[in-house]
Order: sequence, then C-alpha cells, then structure tokens
Amino acid sequence: MAQHDMDAPDTLLTPSEVAALFRVNPKTVTRWARSGKLTAIRTLGGHRRFKASEIRRCLEEMSHEV
Repeated sequence: MAQHDMDAPDTLLTPSEVAALFRVNPKTVTRWARSGKLTAIRTLGGHRRFKASEIRRCLEEMSHEV
C-alpha cells in the first residue's frame, strides 16, 4: 500500500495489510482485534478492517518503546 493511501483519514486496511506493516502473521492481527489491542470495524460480509490512522499511531508508539 502506498504511503499516500495510508495518510487518508478514513482509509481501511485489511488484516493482511496490517500484518505486513507489523511484520506478523494475519492471524496475529485477528487475535489482537479479538483481545481488544486493535479496534476492528466489521464489513457487511463480516470481515475485519482497521483504520489506517489507528494503525499508524500504534506503529509510532511501538517505535518509541524500542
């Protein structure tokens, strides 16, 4: 995904896209959503989507912890 796409305020990311950003398995992203670590939005078909702005914030927080 291009950087300018992530900068849009309402951009929604799939679990696979989030997993690529965090360098984890997509199943891990699903577990994080179930446990409440990430907020997921459900599509009409029941698929999880994640707000790019929240994911960006999480990545920034993690980079400051290291």
